[in-house]
Amino acid sequence: MFERTAADEPPPGRARRARVEGVGWQRWMPTAQTREVLGWWLVTRAALFMLSISAPLLFNRGTDYPNVWRAWLQWDVWHLNAVAEFGYNHGEPSGAPLAAFFPGFPVLVRIVSWTGIGYVAAGIVVSAVASAVAGVYLARLAQYQFPELKGIGPNAAMIWYCAPVGVFLAAGYTEALFCAFAFPGWLAARQGRWGRAAIFVALASTVRVSGIFLAFALVVEFITSKKRDWLSLPWLALPAVPVLGFMAYLKQIHGSWFAWQQAQEKGWAREFTWPWTSLMHTFEAASKGHFAAERSDWTWMFRAELVALVVGLLLLAWLLWRRSWGEAAWVAATVGAFCTSFWIYSLTRATLLWWPLWIGLAVMARRKPWLGRLYLALAIPLAAIWAAGFFTGRWSG
Repeated sequence: MFERTAADEPPPGRARRARVEGVGWQRWMPTAQTREVLGWWLVTRAALFMLSISAPLLFNRGTDYPNVWRAWLQWDVWHLNAVAEFGYNHGEPSGAPLAAFFPGFPVLVRIVSWTGIGYVAAGIVVSAVASAVAGVYLARLAQYQFPELKGIGPNAAMIWYCAPVGVFLAAGYTEALFCAFAFPGWLAARQGRWGRAAIFVALASTVRVSGIFLAFALVVEFITSKKRDWLSLPWLALPAVPVLGFMAYLKQIHGSWFAWQQAQEKGWAREFTWPWTSLMHTFEAASKGHFAAERSDWTWMFRAELVALVVGLLLLAWLLWRRSWGEAAWVAATVGAFCTSFWIYSLTRATLLWWPLWIGLAVMARRKPWLGRLYLALAIPLAAIWAAGFFTGRWSG
């Protein structure tokens, strides 16, 4: 799986014929790399679907037979579906301030729901398509950054799909859609196609507040890139347009430009906290007996958040050592944002957005195959546990 083989290199004659014959309908046929990525996508989606059916049945504590389809309707899916159905000016139909959620994902869910499949299924469809697109572009980005490692692209996508928190790439959450815009956007930036990169980052900025950090990273990448073109500089302002537009809309209906931030403070305790205080709160919540950790799943998840923090700091150090300034800015901004809330939580899910992490793991697995096998030995059971926790309503980040 991770070793380099002669199959990675197409015969010269076949490659020459592919270039000559790559016209007409054949240009639209998926490459071998894309087919391999989509194969991993299909296998992992099937595994998660099996878990969504089996987990509610196996861990059912009640006497009533569980509705397995509702296994997908957990946590933020309620809120995102409420935005899709009611918008932002109908109070709190899901029990939380909806202004905390950016509109990109709910808009697509609403459009897909017009087919009659319902909001839950629509969210699954959006995430399914988005995760397939994101996986393809993660593979292309990995291969572009490490051209000397043939076949590194599909390995990176496979490692990403098998991530411990990979269930959030299948459920009706925003991670998959954000990545479907962020990954091709960063590939375009690395290629010096700044206008294309800015368009994709602008689209990502409609999905999550993380788009603001991604826009910042794009500016850093532009400044430090050898492929920068100062005539393309105005393009970098484009990601601010959807963010400012959303803020202006919230100003009209809620009376504040920063209603999204106020909603996060109200519903998720994301008020500014000094990092050392946030870390102390997280350590306390990860300790048995603390009032915030009365439930064992909460204790387990807070401990997972601390592990994610360590992973993020190690990744940041690696990127700084490689002088990958733009990617370092992206990871640093994300970690910094999560470490300035009352608690550090949801950082586990945010690791899915860190393409340097999954590409870096693929590089390590290719150069040291035993590390790749060790990763899978740890990640696959954790992914099953995480998915089972999510599908049975336990807090899973």
